[in-house]
Amino acid sequence: MPGYIDIFLEAMVAEKGRAAKTVASYRSDLELAEKELGPLSETSGDRIQEYLAALSKQGIGAGTIARKTSVFRQFYKFLALEKIISKNPAKSLELPKLSKKIPKYLTADEIESLISCAGELRYKIRMRAMLELLYASGLRVSELCELQMGQLLGDKILVRGKGAKERLVPIHDTAKKTLDEYMKVRDKFIRHQSPLRPTSHKYVFPGTGADGHLTRFGFFKLIKKCAVLAGISPERVSPHVLRHSFASHLLAGGANLRAIQAMLGHEDIATTQVYTHVQPAALVDAVMQHHPLAKK
Repeated sequence: MPGYIDIFLEAMVAEKGRAAKTVASYRSDLELAEKELGPLSETSGDRIQEYLAALSKQGIGAGTIARKTSVFRQFYKFLALEKIISKNPAKSLELPKLSKKIPKYLTADEIESLISCAGELRYKIRMRAMLELLYASGLRVSELCELQMGQLLGDKILVRGKGAKERLVPIHDTAKKTLDEYMKVRDKFIRHQSPLRPTSHKYVFPGTGADGHLTRFGFFKLIKKCAVLAGISPERVSPHVLRHSFASHLLAGGANLRAIQAMLGHEDIATTQVYTHVQPAALVDAVMQHHPLAKK
C-alpha cells in the first residue's frame, strides 16, 4: 500500500504536472526528513522547524532550506485538503532570508555583436537562427533545443515549458526571417542523422545525439565561441543570460511585467519582479513619462 509521500507525489504529477526531476527532489527531501522525524503525518510544526534549524547549523545553504520548507508546505497542504490530517504543522514555518541575485544580462549592442559573430561559425545560419530566436522569445535553452516543427505557428511559438505547461510566445519579424532562412537549409542537418534515429526529423534543430536534437551542451559550446569572436568575456555569456537580456530589455522598453511573466513562463510574478532591480533608470523614466501626475 503506498504511503502518504507516494500519494502526494502522484498528485503532484497528475494535478500539477511536476517534472520527473522535481518529483525526485521532493521525494528525497521528504524521505530524508522522515528518517529524522518519523512518520511525517504525525509530526509537529515545532519539530519540523527544529529539523530545518539543525540543517542550517550543519552548513546547509539558505536556498536549500527554503526549497525543503516549500516542499513541506506543499506536502502538508495536500494532506490537510485530503483530510488525512486535521491540523497543518507547516502553516507557520519560517522561511530563511535569501539574498536576491540580480540577473546578469548583455547590452543591446553586445547582443547584436554576438549574433553578427555567429556568421563566422561553420554552421552560421543555424547558430544565428538559434541566437535570434533565444533573444527574441526568452526561451529556456532546453525549450530551444527541444523545439519541434509542430510548435512553430507563424509569428508565434507554442512553448512546452516546465511541468508540461504550454505558453504562446510571439516572435518579431527579424527573428522569423532568420528562422525562415535557416529552414531552407535545415534538411542538410537531417541528412547527417542515422536512419535509426527518425525522431530527428521532428526537431527544428536536429542533432547527431541519441535525443535527435542539438544538445544543450552543444549549444553552450557554440555560444561561448560566439562570445570570443565578439570580444565579450565567455564567462558573461550563456543561454540563460540571453533569456535575462530578453526580459531586461523588454522591461526597460516599457513592457508590462505581467506580459513578460507570461512569455518567460514564470508561475509566480515574484520571480519576474527581480528584473525591476536591473533597469532602475529606465523605470524612473517610465514613471516620469507615463504617470498622470508626473506629466503635470
